[in-house]
Order: sequence, then C-alpha cells, then structure tokens
Amino acid sequence: MIIFETNICGIMKQFLNFFLSFLVLSQLLTSCNEKIDLIGNFEETAVVYGLLDQSDSIHIIKINRAFIGPGNALEISQIADSNEFQQVDATISEYINGSLAREWTLVDTLMENKDPNGVFYAPYQKMYYFKTNSTEPLNPDGIYKLHISLNGGDIIVDGETEIVSNISTSADGQSFRFDFVDNPGVYVSKGISVFAGNSHILNATLEVNFHEYTSPGVGVLKSFKWNLGETEVAPNTNQTFTTNGKTFYELVLANVTNNPLINQRKLYSIKIIATGGGEDLYNYMTVNAPSSSLAQSKPTYTNLTVNENHAVIGVFSSKYTYIVEKHFINTSNPILRMLATKSVAELCTGPITGNLFFCSQHIGEAATSFYCP
Repeated sequence: MIIFETNICGIMKQFLNFFLSFLVLSQLLTSCNEKIDLIGNFEETAVVYGLLDQSDSIHIIKINRAFIGPGNALEISQIADSNEFQQVDATISEYINGSLAREWTLVDTLMENKDPNGVFYAPYQKMYYFKTNSTEPLNPDGIYKLHISLNGGDIIVDGETEIVSNISTSADGQSFRFDFVDNPGVYVSKGISVFAGNSHILNATLEVNFHEYTSPGVGVLKSFKWNLGETEVAPNTNQTFTTNGKTFYELVLANVTNNPLINQRKLYSIKIIATGGGEDLYNYMTVNAPSSSLAQSKPTYTNLTVNENHAVIGVFSSKYTYIVEKHFINTSNPILRMLATKSVAELCTGPITGNLFFCSQHIGEAATSFYCP
C-alpha cells in the first residue's frame, strides 16, 4: 500500500487558536498523527492482455499484477517482483461446436525487448505463451477459452474469444498493380479494397522493399512501412484504403540510406498488410482512446472475469494479419507488373527520386535508359 505523509499539526494549531483555550489545545497537540492513508484497502488486481492470431504460430499472453507497497510508486514499478505473481498456471482451450478439441498449457519466457525508457522495469519482462504449427493453426471456427490460476488458486481469471479470419484484399489477384502517376509529375491515387471478414476494426499498411548496391551483385535489402490508416468496420463488408502517388515517392526519398557509396537501387516488392481486430479488442481500444471531454470521465472495459474480492483489467481477444506480397518481377509470369511503367519511370527519373540511382530490372523497360537487368 502506498502511504502519503503530510504535517497537519501546524494547520490545526492556527485554526484552534481562535476558539480553544491553551489547555484544550495542548491536549489536541499530543494526539496529532502525521500519517494519512489516502488509498485505503488494496484490492488484489490481475492485469491480463492477450491477442490470438490465426496467422501466427506463437501466441503470447501478458499476465501481471497491479503492484503494491510503501514508498515511491516510481521506484516500486522498477522492481519486477512487485509486478508479478508468485505462481501462474494458465491454459488455453479450443472448443469446436461446443466440444473440447485441444488444450495448451502456457509456458513462461523472459523477453528482452521492453523499452528501458518507460516507467516499469526493463528491458526484461516475463510473458506466457503457447505454440501451434503450420499444419494445425488456430481454427477459425473455434472458441478459445483462457483460464488463469494465480498464487495457487487465490485468484481465478477467465476469458474467451472467437478467432478473426476470412480477410482478403483486391490485391490478391495476379493482375493487381500500383499506379502512382498518370503522366510525369502528375500523381494519382490507388485504392486497395479490404474485405473485413469477421473483424470490427481494420488497419492497412504497405511495406516497401528495395535493394541498395555499393557494388554489382552485392545488395542490402531495405524496407519501410507506409500506414494507410485504421478504421472501424462492420463484419463482412469492404473497406477501401487509398495510396497517394506523391506520398509514395516522398517516403522512398525519406527512407533510402544516406551513403554516397551506393550507386544503384532496385525495387524488390511491396507487401499489402491488412490486420483485423475482434469486437472485444475494438471495444477495449474505443474505451481507452484519449478523452475529448473536459470532464475526463471515462468508463472501463474488460471481457475478463475474476473471482470475488479481486479485480482484473485488460482484454483477451483476437486479431488476424493477412499479407499479400507483390514482387517487382513476377517469376511465374514476367509480363505481369507490380508497378506500372509510368510509375517506374517516375521512380527512376522523376523530380523526387530521380537522383537516387533507382533502375528497373523488368523486361518491360528493356528499351529505356533506366533498365538494369
């Protein structure tokens, strides 16, 4: 429990001098207590966050406790033991049509990637996980139940989620290509349609990959992410995300390596990454978004349950990451193009990126000055 200390005796003295005799005042002074408990009784609280992803094989659940102790809260937050339960036993159970199909016991692991500039202890943090394999991933028709027993059953936390699935994009077909210019210097936008499946929130991101060369045949792969946006969606509907042509070339310029020894660059691929989130995840994100009200009064949300006399915060839900990679050279059909010829010419010779040594290895540019097989 965190105790705050303050001296109230001086304030009492000034106030009572106006009304009480010296005798009464002296009696009061002998009973002054300088410690005030501003928190009250502490309610043991579990902190649980977990997102299952059918497209992944390692599924991680974060299980912590709300820390408690006397003294400086910022100092306590740097102590791992203050943020962790002594004993954690957790399982994930898969139910298909109401029947138990599979069950996994979560295993703890120590991760080393936590930002050391935060309030809580770092860079190590304990996580709990289970694995699936590529031949038997999470079932899109399954219901997954999380059961956590903490400190030998003192605290019991339960949650369940369905699996987000069935996301697709208009870029799935081989004929899809990006068009960023209509004519030299005249930039256009390209829409990418994403089918939401059973998700309630969608994010679309492009990952642009290219090679940089300092000598022939010795290239280093570079990449950058282009976030196209995130939005609420209704399940089984389509959402269009727009790519702006000028933005593409400006991002390329901003993300090349500043190395004067680089004398050639080649575009390699563009990944379309669509990520959908479940209804409980969407509700949790909505409730915890920054408040626009001056009152700053916000509700709380969790889809987790806990036994009596304890509390839980967090969410157990699902997301799905769907990736389509369009290569600059389609090995199965070289005639097909990821990027239109005019857009390639703009990359290699245009006013924004024309001095970055980009060239084209596509047979369609064989007759141009920027062809480099």
